[in-house]
Amino acid sequence: MNFESYKPENFYDEFFEKPGLPRAEVKKLVDRIHSFPDTELANRQKAAEAAFMQMGITFGVYGDKKGLEKIIPFDIIPRIINARDWSLVERGVTQRVFALNKFIHDIYNDQKIIKDGVISRELILSSVAYRKECQGLNPPKGIWCHISGIDLVRDEKGQFYVLEDNLRCPSGVSYVLGNRRVMKQTLPVVFESLPIRPIDDYSSRLADTLRHLIPDTVRNPNIVILTPGIYNSAYFEHSFLAQQMGEELVEGQDLVVMDDFVYMRTTKGFEKVDAIYRRIDDDFLDPTVFNPDSLLGVPGIMKSYRSGKVALANAPGTGIADDKAIYSFVPDIIKYYTGEDAIIPNIPTFLCANEKDRQHVIDNIANFVVKTTHGSGGYGMLIGPFSSKEQQKKMIGNIKKDPRNYIGQPVIQLSRVPVIVNDHFEGRHIDLRPFVLYGEDIHVLPGGLSRVALEKDSLVVNSSQGGGSKDTWVLADEPI
Repeated sequence: MNFESYKPENFYDEFFEKPGLPRAEVKKLVDRIHSFPDTELANRQKAAEAAFMQMGITFGVYGDKKGLEKIIPFDIIPRIINARDWSLVERGVTQRVFALNKFIHDIYNDQKIIKDGVISRELILSSVAYRKECQGLNPPKGIWCHISGIDLVRDEKGQFYVLEDNLRCPSGVSYVLGNRRVMKQTLPVVFESLPIRPIDDYSSRLADTLRHLIPDTVRNPNIVILTPGIYNSAYFEHSFLAQQMGEELVEGQDLVVMDDFVYMRTTKGFEKVDAIYRRIDDDFLDPTVFNPDSLLGVPGIMKSYRSGKVALANAPGTGIADDKAIYSFVPDIIKYYTGEDAIIPNIPTFLCANEKDRQHVIDNIANFVVKTTHGSGGYGMLIGPFSSKEQQKKMIGNIKKDPRNYIGQPVIQLSRVPVIVNDHFEGRHIDLRPFVLYGEDIHVLPGGLSRVALEKDSLVVNSSQGGGSKDTWVLADEPI
């Protein structure tokens, strides 16, 4: 199997500048692949898939009649990002998370950005992610978004853009770590021949991020991961991270609040909990504050949090920064809180809540991507060029019925990478989710989750919509 028949076509191909001419950062990999016997790469792909099956790296698809749990599709050809491009990503994502943290704190406290006319009060208050219950909150060390995932894409020129922000409960880092483990087993010689930045310390960095929130006076602090349970689509990740950190995985029923402190039920009695990495949405966190029907959360946990007797990561209320209508203002948010222009730009975005923008989206719907402002996983989205007239008509009706809930964006021709298709390579579109930890400082995991659209010509990379993943190799300037 080789790249002789591979066609970059008219997209930005991250492997080849033109047919037969690999980019400098992938040349060693391409040469190594060409040195393999005909069936070698296919055999290694099968070995990688078997390793994923053995490791049990799965995700859930809600409503799938074939079953809840699936092994995430994986392509053995890694994605490679050179040091120069990664430096841009790292600086841009760090800038964005810093500014969004300032924004969230401001929105739930002084609201200076509203008073100064940068963003409207109506847009904030009309967001389903705005939590009035969080007004006046002051999280430990002033940090709201401790774990973030910022989705990036590259256009036909290779320019990076931010696609969306994930500051509530971003998932996928377990696949990043699992992908790397499998790649070290299946392509060890290639892996060792390149100066690839390591990611193995993510779990210890995550634990340090959580410990940073706990007062120094607390000896032998207890950290737990709060999961909704085994039926959650990301349950594998919850259990994986708990195991990697050496901390307890708990459900709401395992915790109780007494005298405003949070305790964990154990076989030896109650043990005080100092920090909670919650993988449960605000709605279900505390039935005495949010959804009273929730059986997943912990009654009284918000009172404990407000009184400073437990730390929560991420802080409740961070979802306001995930709202895709708010997303369109992030360049202004960055400028307001840092005085800097955004290092990585947004995709041009039209707010359907705005009459002029709404009409423009409706008039050009065949050429637009239309998304709900609070959706995720690729659900409820319309990609104009790949939609039917009936689907477009239905979406227009939805927009007119609830304009605040929709945005429109021009279609971006995402960059492509090669994937194995039977006995040859074909190009497929790809995105990138770098994971960011905000503790004593801001750390961007060198790599992230590269999600690839396995269907030919598809622009939808979400695993819930049939996408797969690749290991992401970030090259260092010097051998490490």
